[in-house]
Amino acid sequence: MRTQQIRLDDGPPETATFDKEPQAVTDARDLTRGFIAGLTPAVGDQTAASIELVVSELITNVVRHARGALCSLRLQARADVITVMVSDADPRAPQERTPDLVGGTGGFGWPMVRNLAEAVSVTLGATGKTIRAELAR
Repeated sequence: MRTQQIRLDDGPPETATFDKEPQAVTDARDLTRGFIAGLTPAVGDQTAASIELVVSELITNVVRHARGALCSLRLQARADVITVMVSDADPRAPQERTPDLVGGTGGFGWPMVRNLAEAVSVTLGATGKTIRAELAR
């Protein structure tokens, strides 16, 4: 009988720091796509899309709403969960607001992140915050 070895990602996280500019969203998505492509075993298309969307929404929220000049992204894969962490220099928690269906000012991102992730936490500190979203693998 032959045993097949399957490597489950449990290595170092993928991390990056971005200037808090619109280009950060594109750069974070690109980094996330590369991270997803390197996962072994691979995640399904729906999971990959959810991870990318969570990253995109969290970085967009930083660019649009947070104080400070930088933000950071950390992606970590475990056997059963993908963890997305986004940090910025704004000590305020995300604020939920009524989505703007007409004016295009948003309001969809934070509820979407909370819906896509199995768990979401916000750690506030004097020098900023970190949002952690965990998605099932």
